[in-house]
Amino acid sequence: MIINSLLDNDLYKFCMGQCVFFGKYDGVSFQNVDVEYEFINRGDTQFPDGFARSLEDEIVGLHCLRLNSDEADYLRNIRFMKRAYVDFLSSYSFDSSEVKVCQSGGDLKVTISGPWYRTIFWEVPLMAIISELYYKIAGVSPKFDYILKTKEKAFTLSNAGCKFSDFGTRRRFSMEVHDDIVDIFRYLAVGTSNVYLAKKYEMTPIGTMAHEMFMAIAALFGYKRANQIVLDLWNEEFNGDLGIALSDTFTSDVFFEQFNMRNSKLFDGVRQDSGDPIQFAQKTINHYQKMRINPISKTIIFSDSLDVNKAIQIADFCKGKIQCAFGIGTHMTNDVGHKPLNMVIKMSKCNGKSTVKLSDTPGKHTGDPNEIVKCEQELGIEE
Repeated sequence: MIINSLLDNDLYKFCMGQCVFFGKYDGVSFQNVDVEYEFINRGDTQFPDGFARSLEDEIVGLHCLRLNSDEADYLRNIRFMKRAYVDFLSSYSFDSSEVKVCQSGGDLKVTISGPWYRTIFWEVPLMAIISELYYKIAGVSPKFDYILKTKEKAFTLSNAGCKFSDFGTRRRFSMEVHDDIVDIFRYLAVGTSNVYLAKKYEMTPIGTMAHEMFMAIAALFGYKRANQIVLDLWNEEFNGDLGIALSDTFTSDVFFEQFNMRNSKLFDGVRQDSGDPIQFAQKTINHYQKMRINPISKTIIFSDSLDVNKAIQIADFCKGKIQCAFGIGTHMTNDVGHKPLNMVIKMSKCNGKSTVKLSDTPGKHTGDPNEIVKCEQELGIEE
């Protein structure tokens, strides 16, 4: 088995999962919301014959995973995790019937469907399985000493004053490589998004919210209110904890228009996940200044396709203007001499309605083209 613990997942899935489990808005309980996700092969990777069958075997095997008492106790000791939610997780198991896999030639199709509060956990481990299984079937191993290379990266970032965390679960080369890398930089990094490794190495688990939260709420209550509703729900659930707001589900311009004085003060900062990071940093600084908030009291988390040089460049720009930190993924956990898979799993439907994401990066919008146009029109976005 590639995945051997329910904690081998990113923290934001547990945070959002708790928000969904207890959340309700305008008479809608999110426990009654059904969703669909789909695998998007951005890199047009061609998968070998029999890949789908091997993937199905891994998916079926996940059903045996349960939180053990030690893992449950670990979650209960995270200050923002509710005891009732950990009790639910203690009884949770993956249901393979929620995932459909098929393969035509080298093309792989994967869909997930079911109740939102249950299916929310599939994305990260499923992507990690697809990535590791691809290299395993190909029979390849790291081409060079990635341990030495990782040490160089970690010390370079640390010496440059960059605060960084591991965000590399989804597209890692393998769990073994991921484990080695986190072990290497655990004393230099702020933390890791992977809850299993955070527990193993006594690091801080890092993560808040992802695009699916905004996408689902937009499908349920409309695009104009989605950002505000999500941030209000988040504040209600976590009461000031996990105070980094994701900014780019429907473009950062729309987000900052709706990021009012109350939330600008309540949230510790924002996360950038698409577009030009320097332009975003300046846009964020301008927003806080407009709100009469000193930007140096706020933080930007950068997490879009980062490498060491890019992180240092961004940090140099932000120095003395606004605080910053970096969530680095593939550049850490899959820089071993083989081309990483360029893939995502995104929510595609919520209660039967198509969901969309409007990236700050041109050409990276996801969702039904007609629904994208409708979203842009409703939000007044001109291409």
